[in-house]
Amino acid sequence: MQAEFLVNLKPMKRILLLIACAISTTDIYAQDTPNQIHVHTRIIDFPDIPGYLTLACDLHIHTAFSDGYVWPNIRVQEGVKDGLDAIAITDHIEYRPHIDDIPFPDANRSYQIAVEEAIDQDILIINGTEMTRSMPPGHANAVFLNDVNALILKDSMAQFEAAKAQSAFVFWNHPSWIGQRSDGIATLLPIHEELIAKGQLQGIEVVTEHVYSNEALQIALDNDLTIMSTSDIHGLIDWDYNIADGGHRPATLVFAHEKSVASLHDALINKRTVALFEDMLIGRAEYLNPLLEAILTVEKAVFIEDTEIAKITLVNNSSVNFILINNSEFTLHEHTEVVTIGHHETVDLKVKTIERVEQLELIFTVMNALTAPKTHPTLRFSIIIDK
Repeated sequence: MQAEFLVNLKPMKRILLLIACAISTTDIYAQDTPNQIHVHTRIIDFPDIPGYLTLACDLHIHTAFSDGYVWPNIRVQEGVKDGLDAIAITDHIEYRPHIDDIPFPDANRSYQIAVEEAIDQDILIINGTEMTRSMPPGHANAVFLNDVNALILKDSMAQFEAAKAQSAFVFWNHPSWIGQRSDGIATLLPIHEELIAKGQLQGIEVVTEHVYSNEALQIALDNDLTIMSTSDIHGLIDWDYNIADGGHRPATLVFAHEKSVASLHDALINKRTVALFEDMLIGRAEYLNPLLEAILTVEKAVFIEDTEIAKITLVNNSSVNFILINNSEFTLHEHTEVVTIGHHETVDLKVKTIERVEQLELIFTVMNALTAPKTHPTLRFSIIIDK
């Protein structure tokens, strides 16, 4: 199982995992069941879906050039350790508490340092900034900028116009932040509706740091906005997300034609994303469902000798743990209706078919996935039994 898992990983992430395992022999341990081997790794790893590469991205990151506490090169190193495909440096324009200690005339400087660090690393670095305004419109990130300096403007609406002039992708940051919404309810205001109508606001953070917002997800669905998930990291990723204890940062899974800045930009504009938050996946069904089908696959299906019980070997090809509810016509022999399958784990489901059949369908509700607020997708397996 360990060898199969390593083969299925994307090449760069396989290398990162092997390095991690070499550093710490405690990263891998076997459970009581021989075919259940957990690989403890910080790497965010998901399979590709038909027609697209799956790119793991964090597009809301701060450094010491605004109110973060680390140098930009650390942000690159953290991203590489997490197996990210892209990060965006998004230091604040209006809020720079370290400016007396780190004076700099060019607002692109933190991005430039990150690019220098990323040379020979398999990670894309995106130039961006956080436009830091009171509500409305609140905070927003503009990414894929050519020049952050052009957004240093007093008028907030002029900033959005300047971002659009650079063909930036702009998304609304932490819309449920209690610093600007004391009720914690993300609320679309007339100014946001105007920005959306002008094509100057294209996405919204459904997840920011440790917060998920049902209301933000509904706003995204109702207004055709790209669903985003970001760390908004200021300190160390390892500390803020308990990496040593198996945690990982939030990230946006982006479905792109290739791993390039242009393709990533195109995918975000066209809303091809799924949000990752702890062990939750949140996104539109047209992208979330193919991702789930790529993650959870049937490796083998046979009848146990001299029985009418089919053994279905189910594989989790991702770095999150899944909770499935059995909605099939069949009951399970060694599980309740709830089936859990850990990251990169294999589970044998013993299905009571009553009589030997050539094929069967298993139907599960995926409890740790959402296609809308309080709406969980259904995953169907059409299985042919090996003779």
